[in-house]
Amino acid sequence: MEKLQALYDSWLAIFGPNPYLKAFGIVLAFAAFALIFNFVVIRFLKRLSAKTAIKGDDHILELIQKPIFASLVIFGFVQAIKVLQMPENVVVTTEAILKTIVILLWASFAIKFSRFLLQAISSRKSSDKNKSQLIQHSTLPLFSNLALLIIVAATIYMLFLAWGIDVTAWLASAGIIGLALSFAAKDTLANLFAGVFILADSPYKLGDYIVLDSGERGKVTHIGIRSTRMLTRDDIEITVPNSVMGNAKITNEAGGPYSKRRIRVKVGVAYGSDIDQVREVLENVAKDNEKICGLPEPRVRFRNFGASSVDFELLCWIDQPVLRGQVLDQLYTGVYKKFMEHGIEIPYSKQDVYIKSMPQT
Repeated sequence: MEKLQALYDSWLAIFGPNPYLKAFGIVLAFAAFALIFNFVVIRFLKRLSAKTAIKGDDHILELIQKPIFASLVIFGFVQAIKVLQMPENVVVTTEAILKTIVILLWASFAIKFSRFLLQAISSRKSSDKNKSQLIQHSTLPLFSNLALLIIVAATIYMLFLAWGIDVTAWLASAGIIGLALSFAAKDTLANLFAGVFILADSPYKLGDYIVLDSGERGKVTHIGIRSTRMLTRDDIEITVPNSVMGNAKITNEAGGPYSKRRIRVKVGVAYGSDIDQVREVLENVAKDNEKICGLPEPRVRFRNFGASSVDFELLCWIDQPVLRGQVLDQLYTGVYKKFMEHGIEIPYSKQDVYIKSMPQT
């Protein structure tokens, strides 16, 4: 530092005692330093970033290059103003104007950098397929606007400080206005926060089949900040506020380690039937269906001695919950046909009517 200070003093000595020449020398020195930094350091970092596997670092260097160069030059102007021995009010006003330019330059960089960073995060695929990313294409506008608000608020605060304005009263007024708005829009805020928590916790994701505690079942087609949309099997779209989804008991049929779903086919046969034959027929019906998973294998369970039937249950797995209705139809059809083919009786309720006496003719 001492060597740099000595070099700086010797540079200013070249311009003599004239304050205007000294001010010109200061601006020239800082401009030269900015150019050297721009062409040497930034270029070196760009070459270094070209060799790395990180994507986007060269774009960040492009964004930060202009504010650094402008900040160094403007800092030189600030130092030059102090040498000119101008009136204090002129110096204060000029410095405030120059600080404003620097603050706006860095605010512009912060906005561009935040948008680039959020876009990169939203485009990155999550390593866990069962979880949704908090920042994705559907939530990108929310976080972009939130980052913009934070940057604008910080910029306004720094501008007030640059111009020597007391911000205490402004902060108090902003707090009162924010409190009033929070009471007025409590339902909207509840949906907003619930939407963020749903995206962070990921109880379900796009494409999952979910069942609400109120009985609705459908495929999740959209997870927004305000609401979640699901498409039922009747092709009816249901929009549920996120505040309701956040407090509801949700059964995710596509959750767990994989999206397979077990289905059950309950069937009763008449007493006296060959139970080994019934078991074999049920297993063959499941194995002959292409939509039934081979692993886990279909299995048959003897469940109960019913009032008029021996109760069996066929257990098998399908790849997607959406196939449940279609596969159940095929299995029930196949079981009925095979039972008819093998002479296995499916009992049904019978009633005997006894006539106590016949009417006299």
